[in-house]
Amino acid sequence: MQILKNRAYLYATEFFAGMSVMAVELGASRLLAPYFSSSQIVWTIIIGTIMIALALGNVFGGRWADENSNPARLYRRIILAAVWIALIPVLGKYLIAAIAGALVMTIDTNLLIWAAFFSCMAIFVFPLFLLGTVTPSLVKYATDSLEHNARVVGNLNAFNTIGSIIGTFLPTFVTIPAVGTAITFLIFSGILFLIGLAYFISSGGQKFFCATAAAIFIICGIFGNNNSFAFWREDLTYEGESIYNYLQVRDNERSTILSTNVLFGVQSIRVKDNSLTGMYYDYALAAPILAEGKEILILGMGTGTFAQACRKYFPAAKITGVEIDEKITALAHKYFALDEDIPVVTYDGRAYLAADKNFYDVIMVDAYQDITIPFQMSSIEFFNLVKAHLRRGGVMVVNMNMRGEINDWLIDTILEIFPAARIVDAGGNRELFASFDENIFENLSGRANLLGDEDLTALMENIAQDWQVPIRGEKILTDDKAPIEMLGMQAIDKIIQRQLKNYRENGIRGLPFQDL
Repeated sequence: MQILKNRAYLYATEFFAGMSVMAVELGASRLLAPYFSSSQIVWTIIIGTIMIALALGNVFGGRWADENSNPARLYRRIILAAVWIALIPVLGKYLIAAIAGALVMTIDTNLLIWAAFFSCMAIFVFPLFLLGTVTPSLVKYATDSLEHNARVVGNLNAFNTIGSIIGTFLPTFVTIPAVGTAITFLIFSGILFLIGLAYFISSGGQKFFCATAAAIFIICGIFGNNNSFAFWREDLTYEGESIYNYLQVRDNERSTILSTNVLFGVQSIRVKDNSLTGMYYDYALAAPILAEGKEILILGMGTGTFAQACRKYFPAAKITGVEIDEKITALAHKYFALDEDIPVVTYDGRAYLAADKNFYDVIMVDAYQDITIPFQMSSIEFFNLVKAHLRRGGVMVVNMNMRGEINDWLIDTILEIFPAARIVDAGGNRELFASFDENIFENLSGRANLLGDEDLTALMENIAQDWQVPIRGEKILTDDKAPIEMLGMQAIDKIIQRQLKNYRENGIRGLPFQDL
């Protein structure tokens, strides 16, 4: 075949196959993240299943090339992979929902892990198995003598690797933030489709197959360019993606809500009448009340719920927010009326502390990555950094949004650094306040009363009555050993168990996210 004598075409096939594998892998993480998180556990599942698919593709690709060296078989597989990838934006989220629903009826523990695994297997293994057959097949067509065999194999692998490198950076920094995950799948499936189509145009064969594949691809292009992951919701003001997160904004008569995960919780909220939220942000106000906060640092700014509350009750305070996702900050100004005079630094919280030279009366730690805090912001080394930036009369407040053993580890780690602490249940979360001086926790309600807000004073009276002195243990998180994601997944699994009975009795109406 004339086109196969053109080494540039063979290397282009290898290059774009490698690029598409990595693009699909990164797209897989974004497709699964709103349902299962983008934690290291989910990434392990994605990488593991994809490596299995590629390994099997290498094995069978080599066998098939030896049994039948007709290149039409390879390029047919590439087009099949392209069509399958194009179908992912159309059918992927429904398949995930179906798999999760089926597993809810059959699995009692580790539901998220199993659901993520089976979803990844069902959606991504087949097309990447087909792409795994590319390299051994191309070796068959690209080598014409044993003398240069090793050189050709090396060149093919080099082109595959270079393609993989570009396929790693391009979706993360260009296509996903610019056009979303769905269009990203369509872009790279389109590239694969054109590579395969070029072969059959030159050979003049497989016209019906190519026409059918083209029709399916066009249909996917029409119906698959919707980036909505929460397909069951009709009340979204905004839905989109950033480099770090899936984002949705919901609006009702009382409030505006930001969620960075379809199934789990509220990450930020704006109450339109400027009253208390009824959530943990209100409880965290005990920190600036105790410390008479004049300078406040918020690590994990979100859309500024806590910052706006501090501005209301402490109008003279200097407030600084740190938020790694600049798109969340943009949403804060657009939908959540964040004051323009509250500066927000786009940076990782720990990296910011390492570079910052300032001292604060209050430091709030509220940085979350999906279902858990980033491990680097949970360790004893991190809390030592916080301590170094806190004035002697200052207070650190840490939001702990889950129950279970993960909180025991956080408490023990913090108490290794701070000699005085209190912990209180806060509307489903827990708030831990830590300081250098035990006496700072005295007369909370009296100090709150000076602010002249009856609702806030009543809340602080309840906190003062309910908070407890945490007991220090020996579960210390370090930069070297911080099993945050495993602990977080265990906590989530327990929450799911409490919902399974509801679901099994009431079907999808029993799922908690239906009422969020």
